[in-house]
Amino acid sequence: MTGYTNEARIVQAIDCLVFGFDGETLKILLIKRGFQPEQGKWSLMGGFAKLTESLEQASNRVLKQLTGLDGMYLEQLHTFSDPNRDPLERTISTAYFALIDINKYQQQLNADYHAEWFPLKRMPKLIFDQQEMVEMALKRIRYKAALHPILFELLPGRFTIPQLQTLYESVYNTKIDKRNFSKRVLATGLLIKQGEKDKSGSKRGAFYYHVNMQNYYAKFQAFLNFIPNPTNLIS
Repeated sequence: MTGYTNEARIVQAIDCLVFGFDGETLKILLIKRGFQPEQGKWSLMGGFAKLTESLEQASNRVLKQLTGLDGMYLEQLHTFSDPNRDPLERTISTAYFALIDINKYQQQLNADYHAEWFPLKRMPKLIFDQQEMVEMALKRIRYKAALHPILFELLPGRFTIPQLQTLYESVYNTKIDKRNFSKRVLATGLLIKQGEKDKSGSKRGAFYYHVNMQNYYAKFQAFLNFIPNPTNLIS
């Protein structure tokens, strides 16, 4: 037996959603599509799986090839299989997402393909069903962020409480009371205060902190206390 007879050809695509935080704004990394259909339009990092690759291997290769980014954690999001999603031929796409600190990876970006960061609120129109991918990824991130410290992947090793608040406001698309947020997050005992301050925003400055991950796992419920009504924000 050499193959399955009378079965249609299906192309397996990969789409990578890379979310980053620069200390002020939640952003997504986009690229201009280099081939038809929709050539020249804004797209997620995308490509096709080779016969010799697993989906995980393909996603890492595509991301490395198009952006130069390597060694980051990618989580599988969903497989998009509408028969009409690609007008050229029957294509199934498996989407992956990653969360990174933009400043940490900025120098690693490959300039050859002109990948650009866009604030989520000013993101251009994307090809095919990629807007649906972004919306689904954000829902997944909001859900997981209410249960696990995944958003700290977007922060540098040390950060200020105002930066942390800005990040949560960006992800959940909401405003959080400054004093209440600071009080709640400090009460968790999850952050370790540093001796230095960030004075870029004011003369008084804001102390740097870093996460005590060991304490986080010991005080899991305390982490949930500073999420603003998570059950109302993850839908």
